[in-house]
Amino acid sequence: MGVFGYCIFVVLSLIVNESVLCNAGVTSSFVRKVEKTIDMPLDSDVFRVPPGYNAPQQVHITQGDHEGKAVIVSWVTMDEPGSSTVVYWSEKSKLKNKANGKVTNHKFYNYTSGYIHHCTIKHLKFDTKYYYKIGIGHVARTFWFVTPPEVGPDVAYTFGLIGDLGQSFDSNKTLTHYELNPIKGQAVLFVGDISYADRYPNHDNNRWDTWGRFAERSTAYQPWIWTAGNHEIDFAPEIGETKPFKPYTHRYHVPYKASNSTSPLWYSIKRASAYIIVLSSYSAFVRLFFSNFR
Repeated sequence: MGVFGYCIFVVLSLIVNESVLCNAGVTSSFVRKVEKTIDMPLDSDVFRVPPGYNAPQQVHITQGDHEGKAVIVSWVTMDEPGSSTVVYWSEKSKLKNKANGKVTNHKFYNYTSGYIHHCTIKHLKFDTKYYYKIGIGHVARTFWFVTPPEVGPDVAYTFGLIGDLGQSFDSNKTLTHYELNPIKGQAVLFVGDISYADRYPNHDNNRWDTWGRFAERSTAYQPWIWTAGNHEIDFAPEIGETKPFKPYTHRYHVPYKASNSTSPLWYSIKRASAYIIVLSSYSAFVRLFFSNFR
C-alpha cells in the first residue's frame, strides 16, 4: 500500500432503519508480522498446476450484480482457449443450467497470458448453495459457493478483510489463518495489493499466475470483493507498458456497470446487511462516475 496509509477505501455501512440496528464484531486479532518476508519459490506446492490437459486454474469468483443474485466465475486455461461455459446447479436440484462466458488474453512486455475466461451466472436464489463445473470438453473441475441472504437491515453476515497479501511464506500463513478461523468468513473484502508481480524484474507476470493458483483454495469457493492498490498499477514505460492496471483488469472482473459506474476501479455492491463502496485512489477521478452512481 501507499506510504501515507491505505490507498483503497472499502466503505462498509450497515443498512439501518429507525427501529433496527446491526452490531458488528471482530472475530480475530491476527496481525501479520511487519518484518520483510521471503517469497515462496516457484516449485512450492501451493503454486502447483492442476493435472490434465488444459485444466482450468486460478479459479476465482466475485459478486456479479448489485444485490447478490449473480456471480462472476473467472479462470485461466493454458493450452488452448477451450470452453467458456459454466455448468451450475443448486444443492437441492438435479436440474443443471449453463451460462456462456467470454475469453481474452493480454501481453505484458515479454509475457503472454493464458486464456482468461469470465462468465456471469445470473438469476440465482439467495442463501443457496450452488455447484459449478468449468473446463467442459477437457479436464472439468467442480467447485461450489453459497449465495448471500437477501439484502436487509438485520441480516447477519461475516466478512474477511485481507490486503497486501502477496505470495510469501507469511502470505500462506495469513490465508491459512483465515481458512481455519472458527468463525468462518462468508466473503472476503480484499483491500488491494494482490500478487506483487510489479516487484519482480520487468513486472514478471508469471507471478500473477502463481498467485492465482495459490489463492484458488479460497477464491474458488467464496467471493472475493476486489479493489486495486498501487501494486496493481503496473505502469512501466521503461519497458513499453503505459496502460495502468492492464494485468489486473484483464484478470479480475467486477460488476461495476451494475452500480452505473464507468470504471471497474470504482463501484458498489450490496451484500446481506452491508453496502460496500470500492474506491481506488490510484485511478483518475472522473466526475461522470458519480453522476448516476448507485
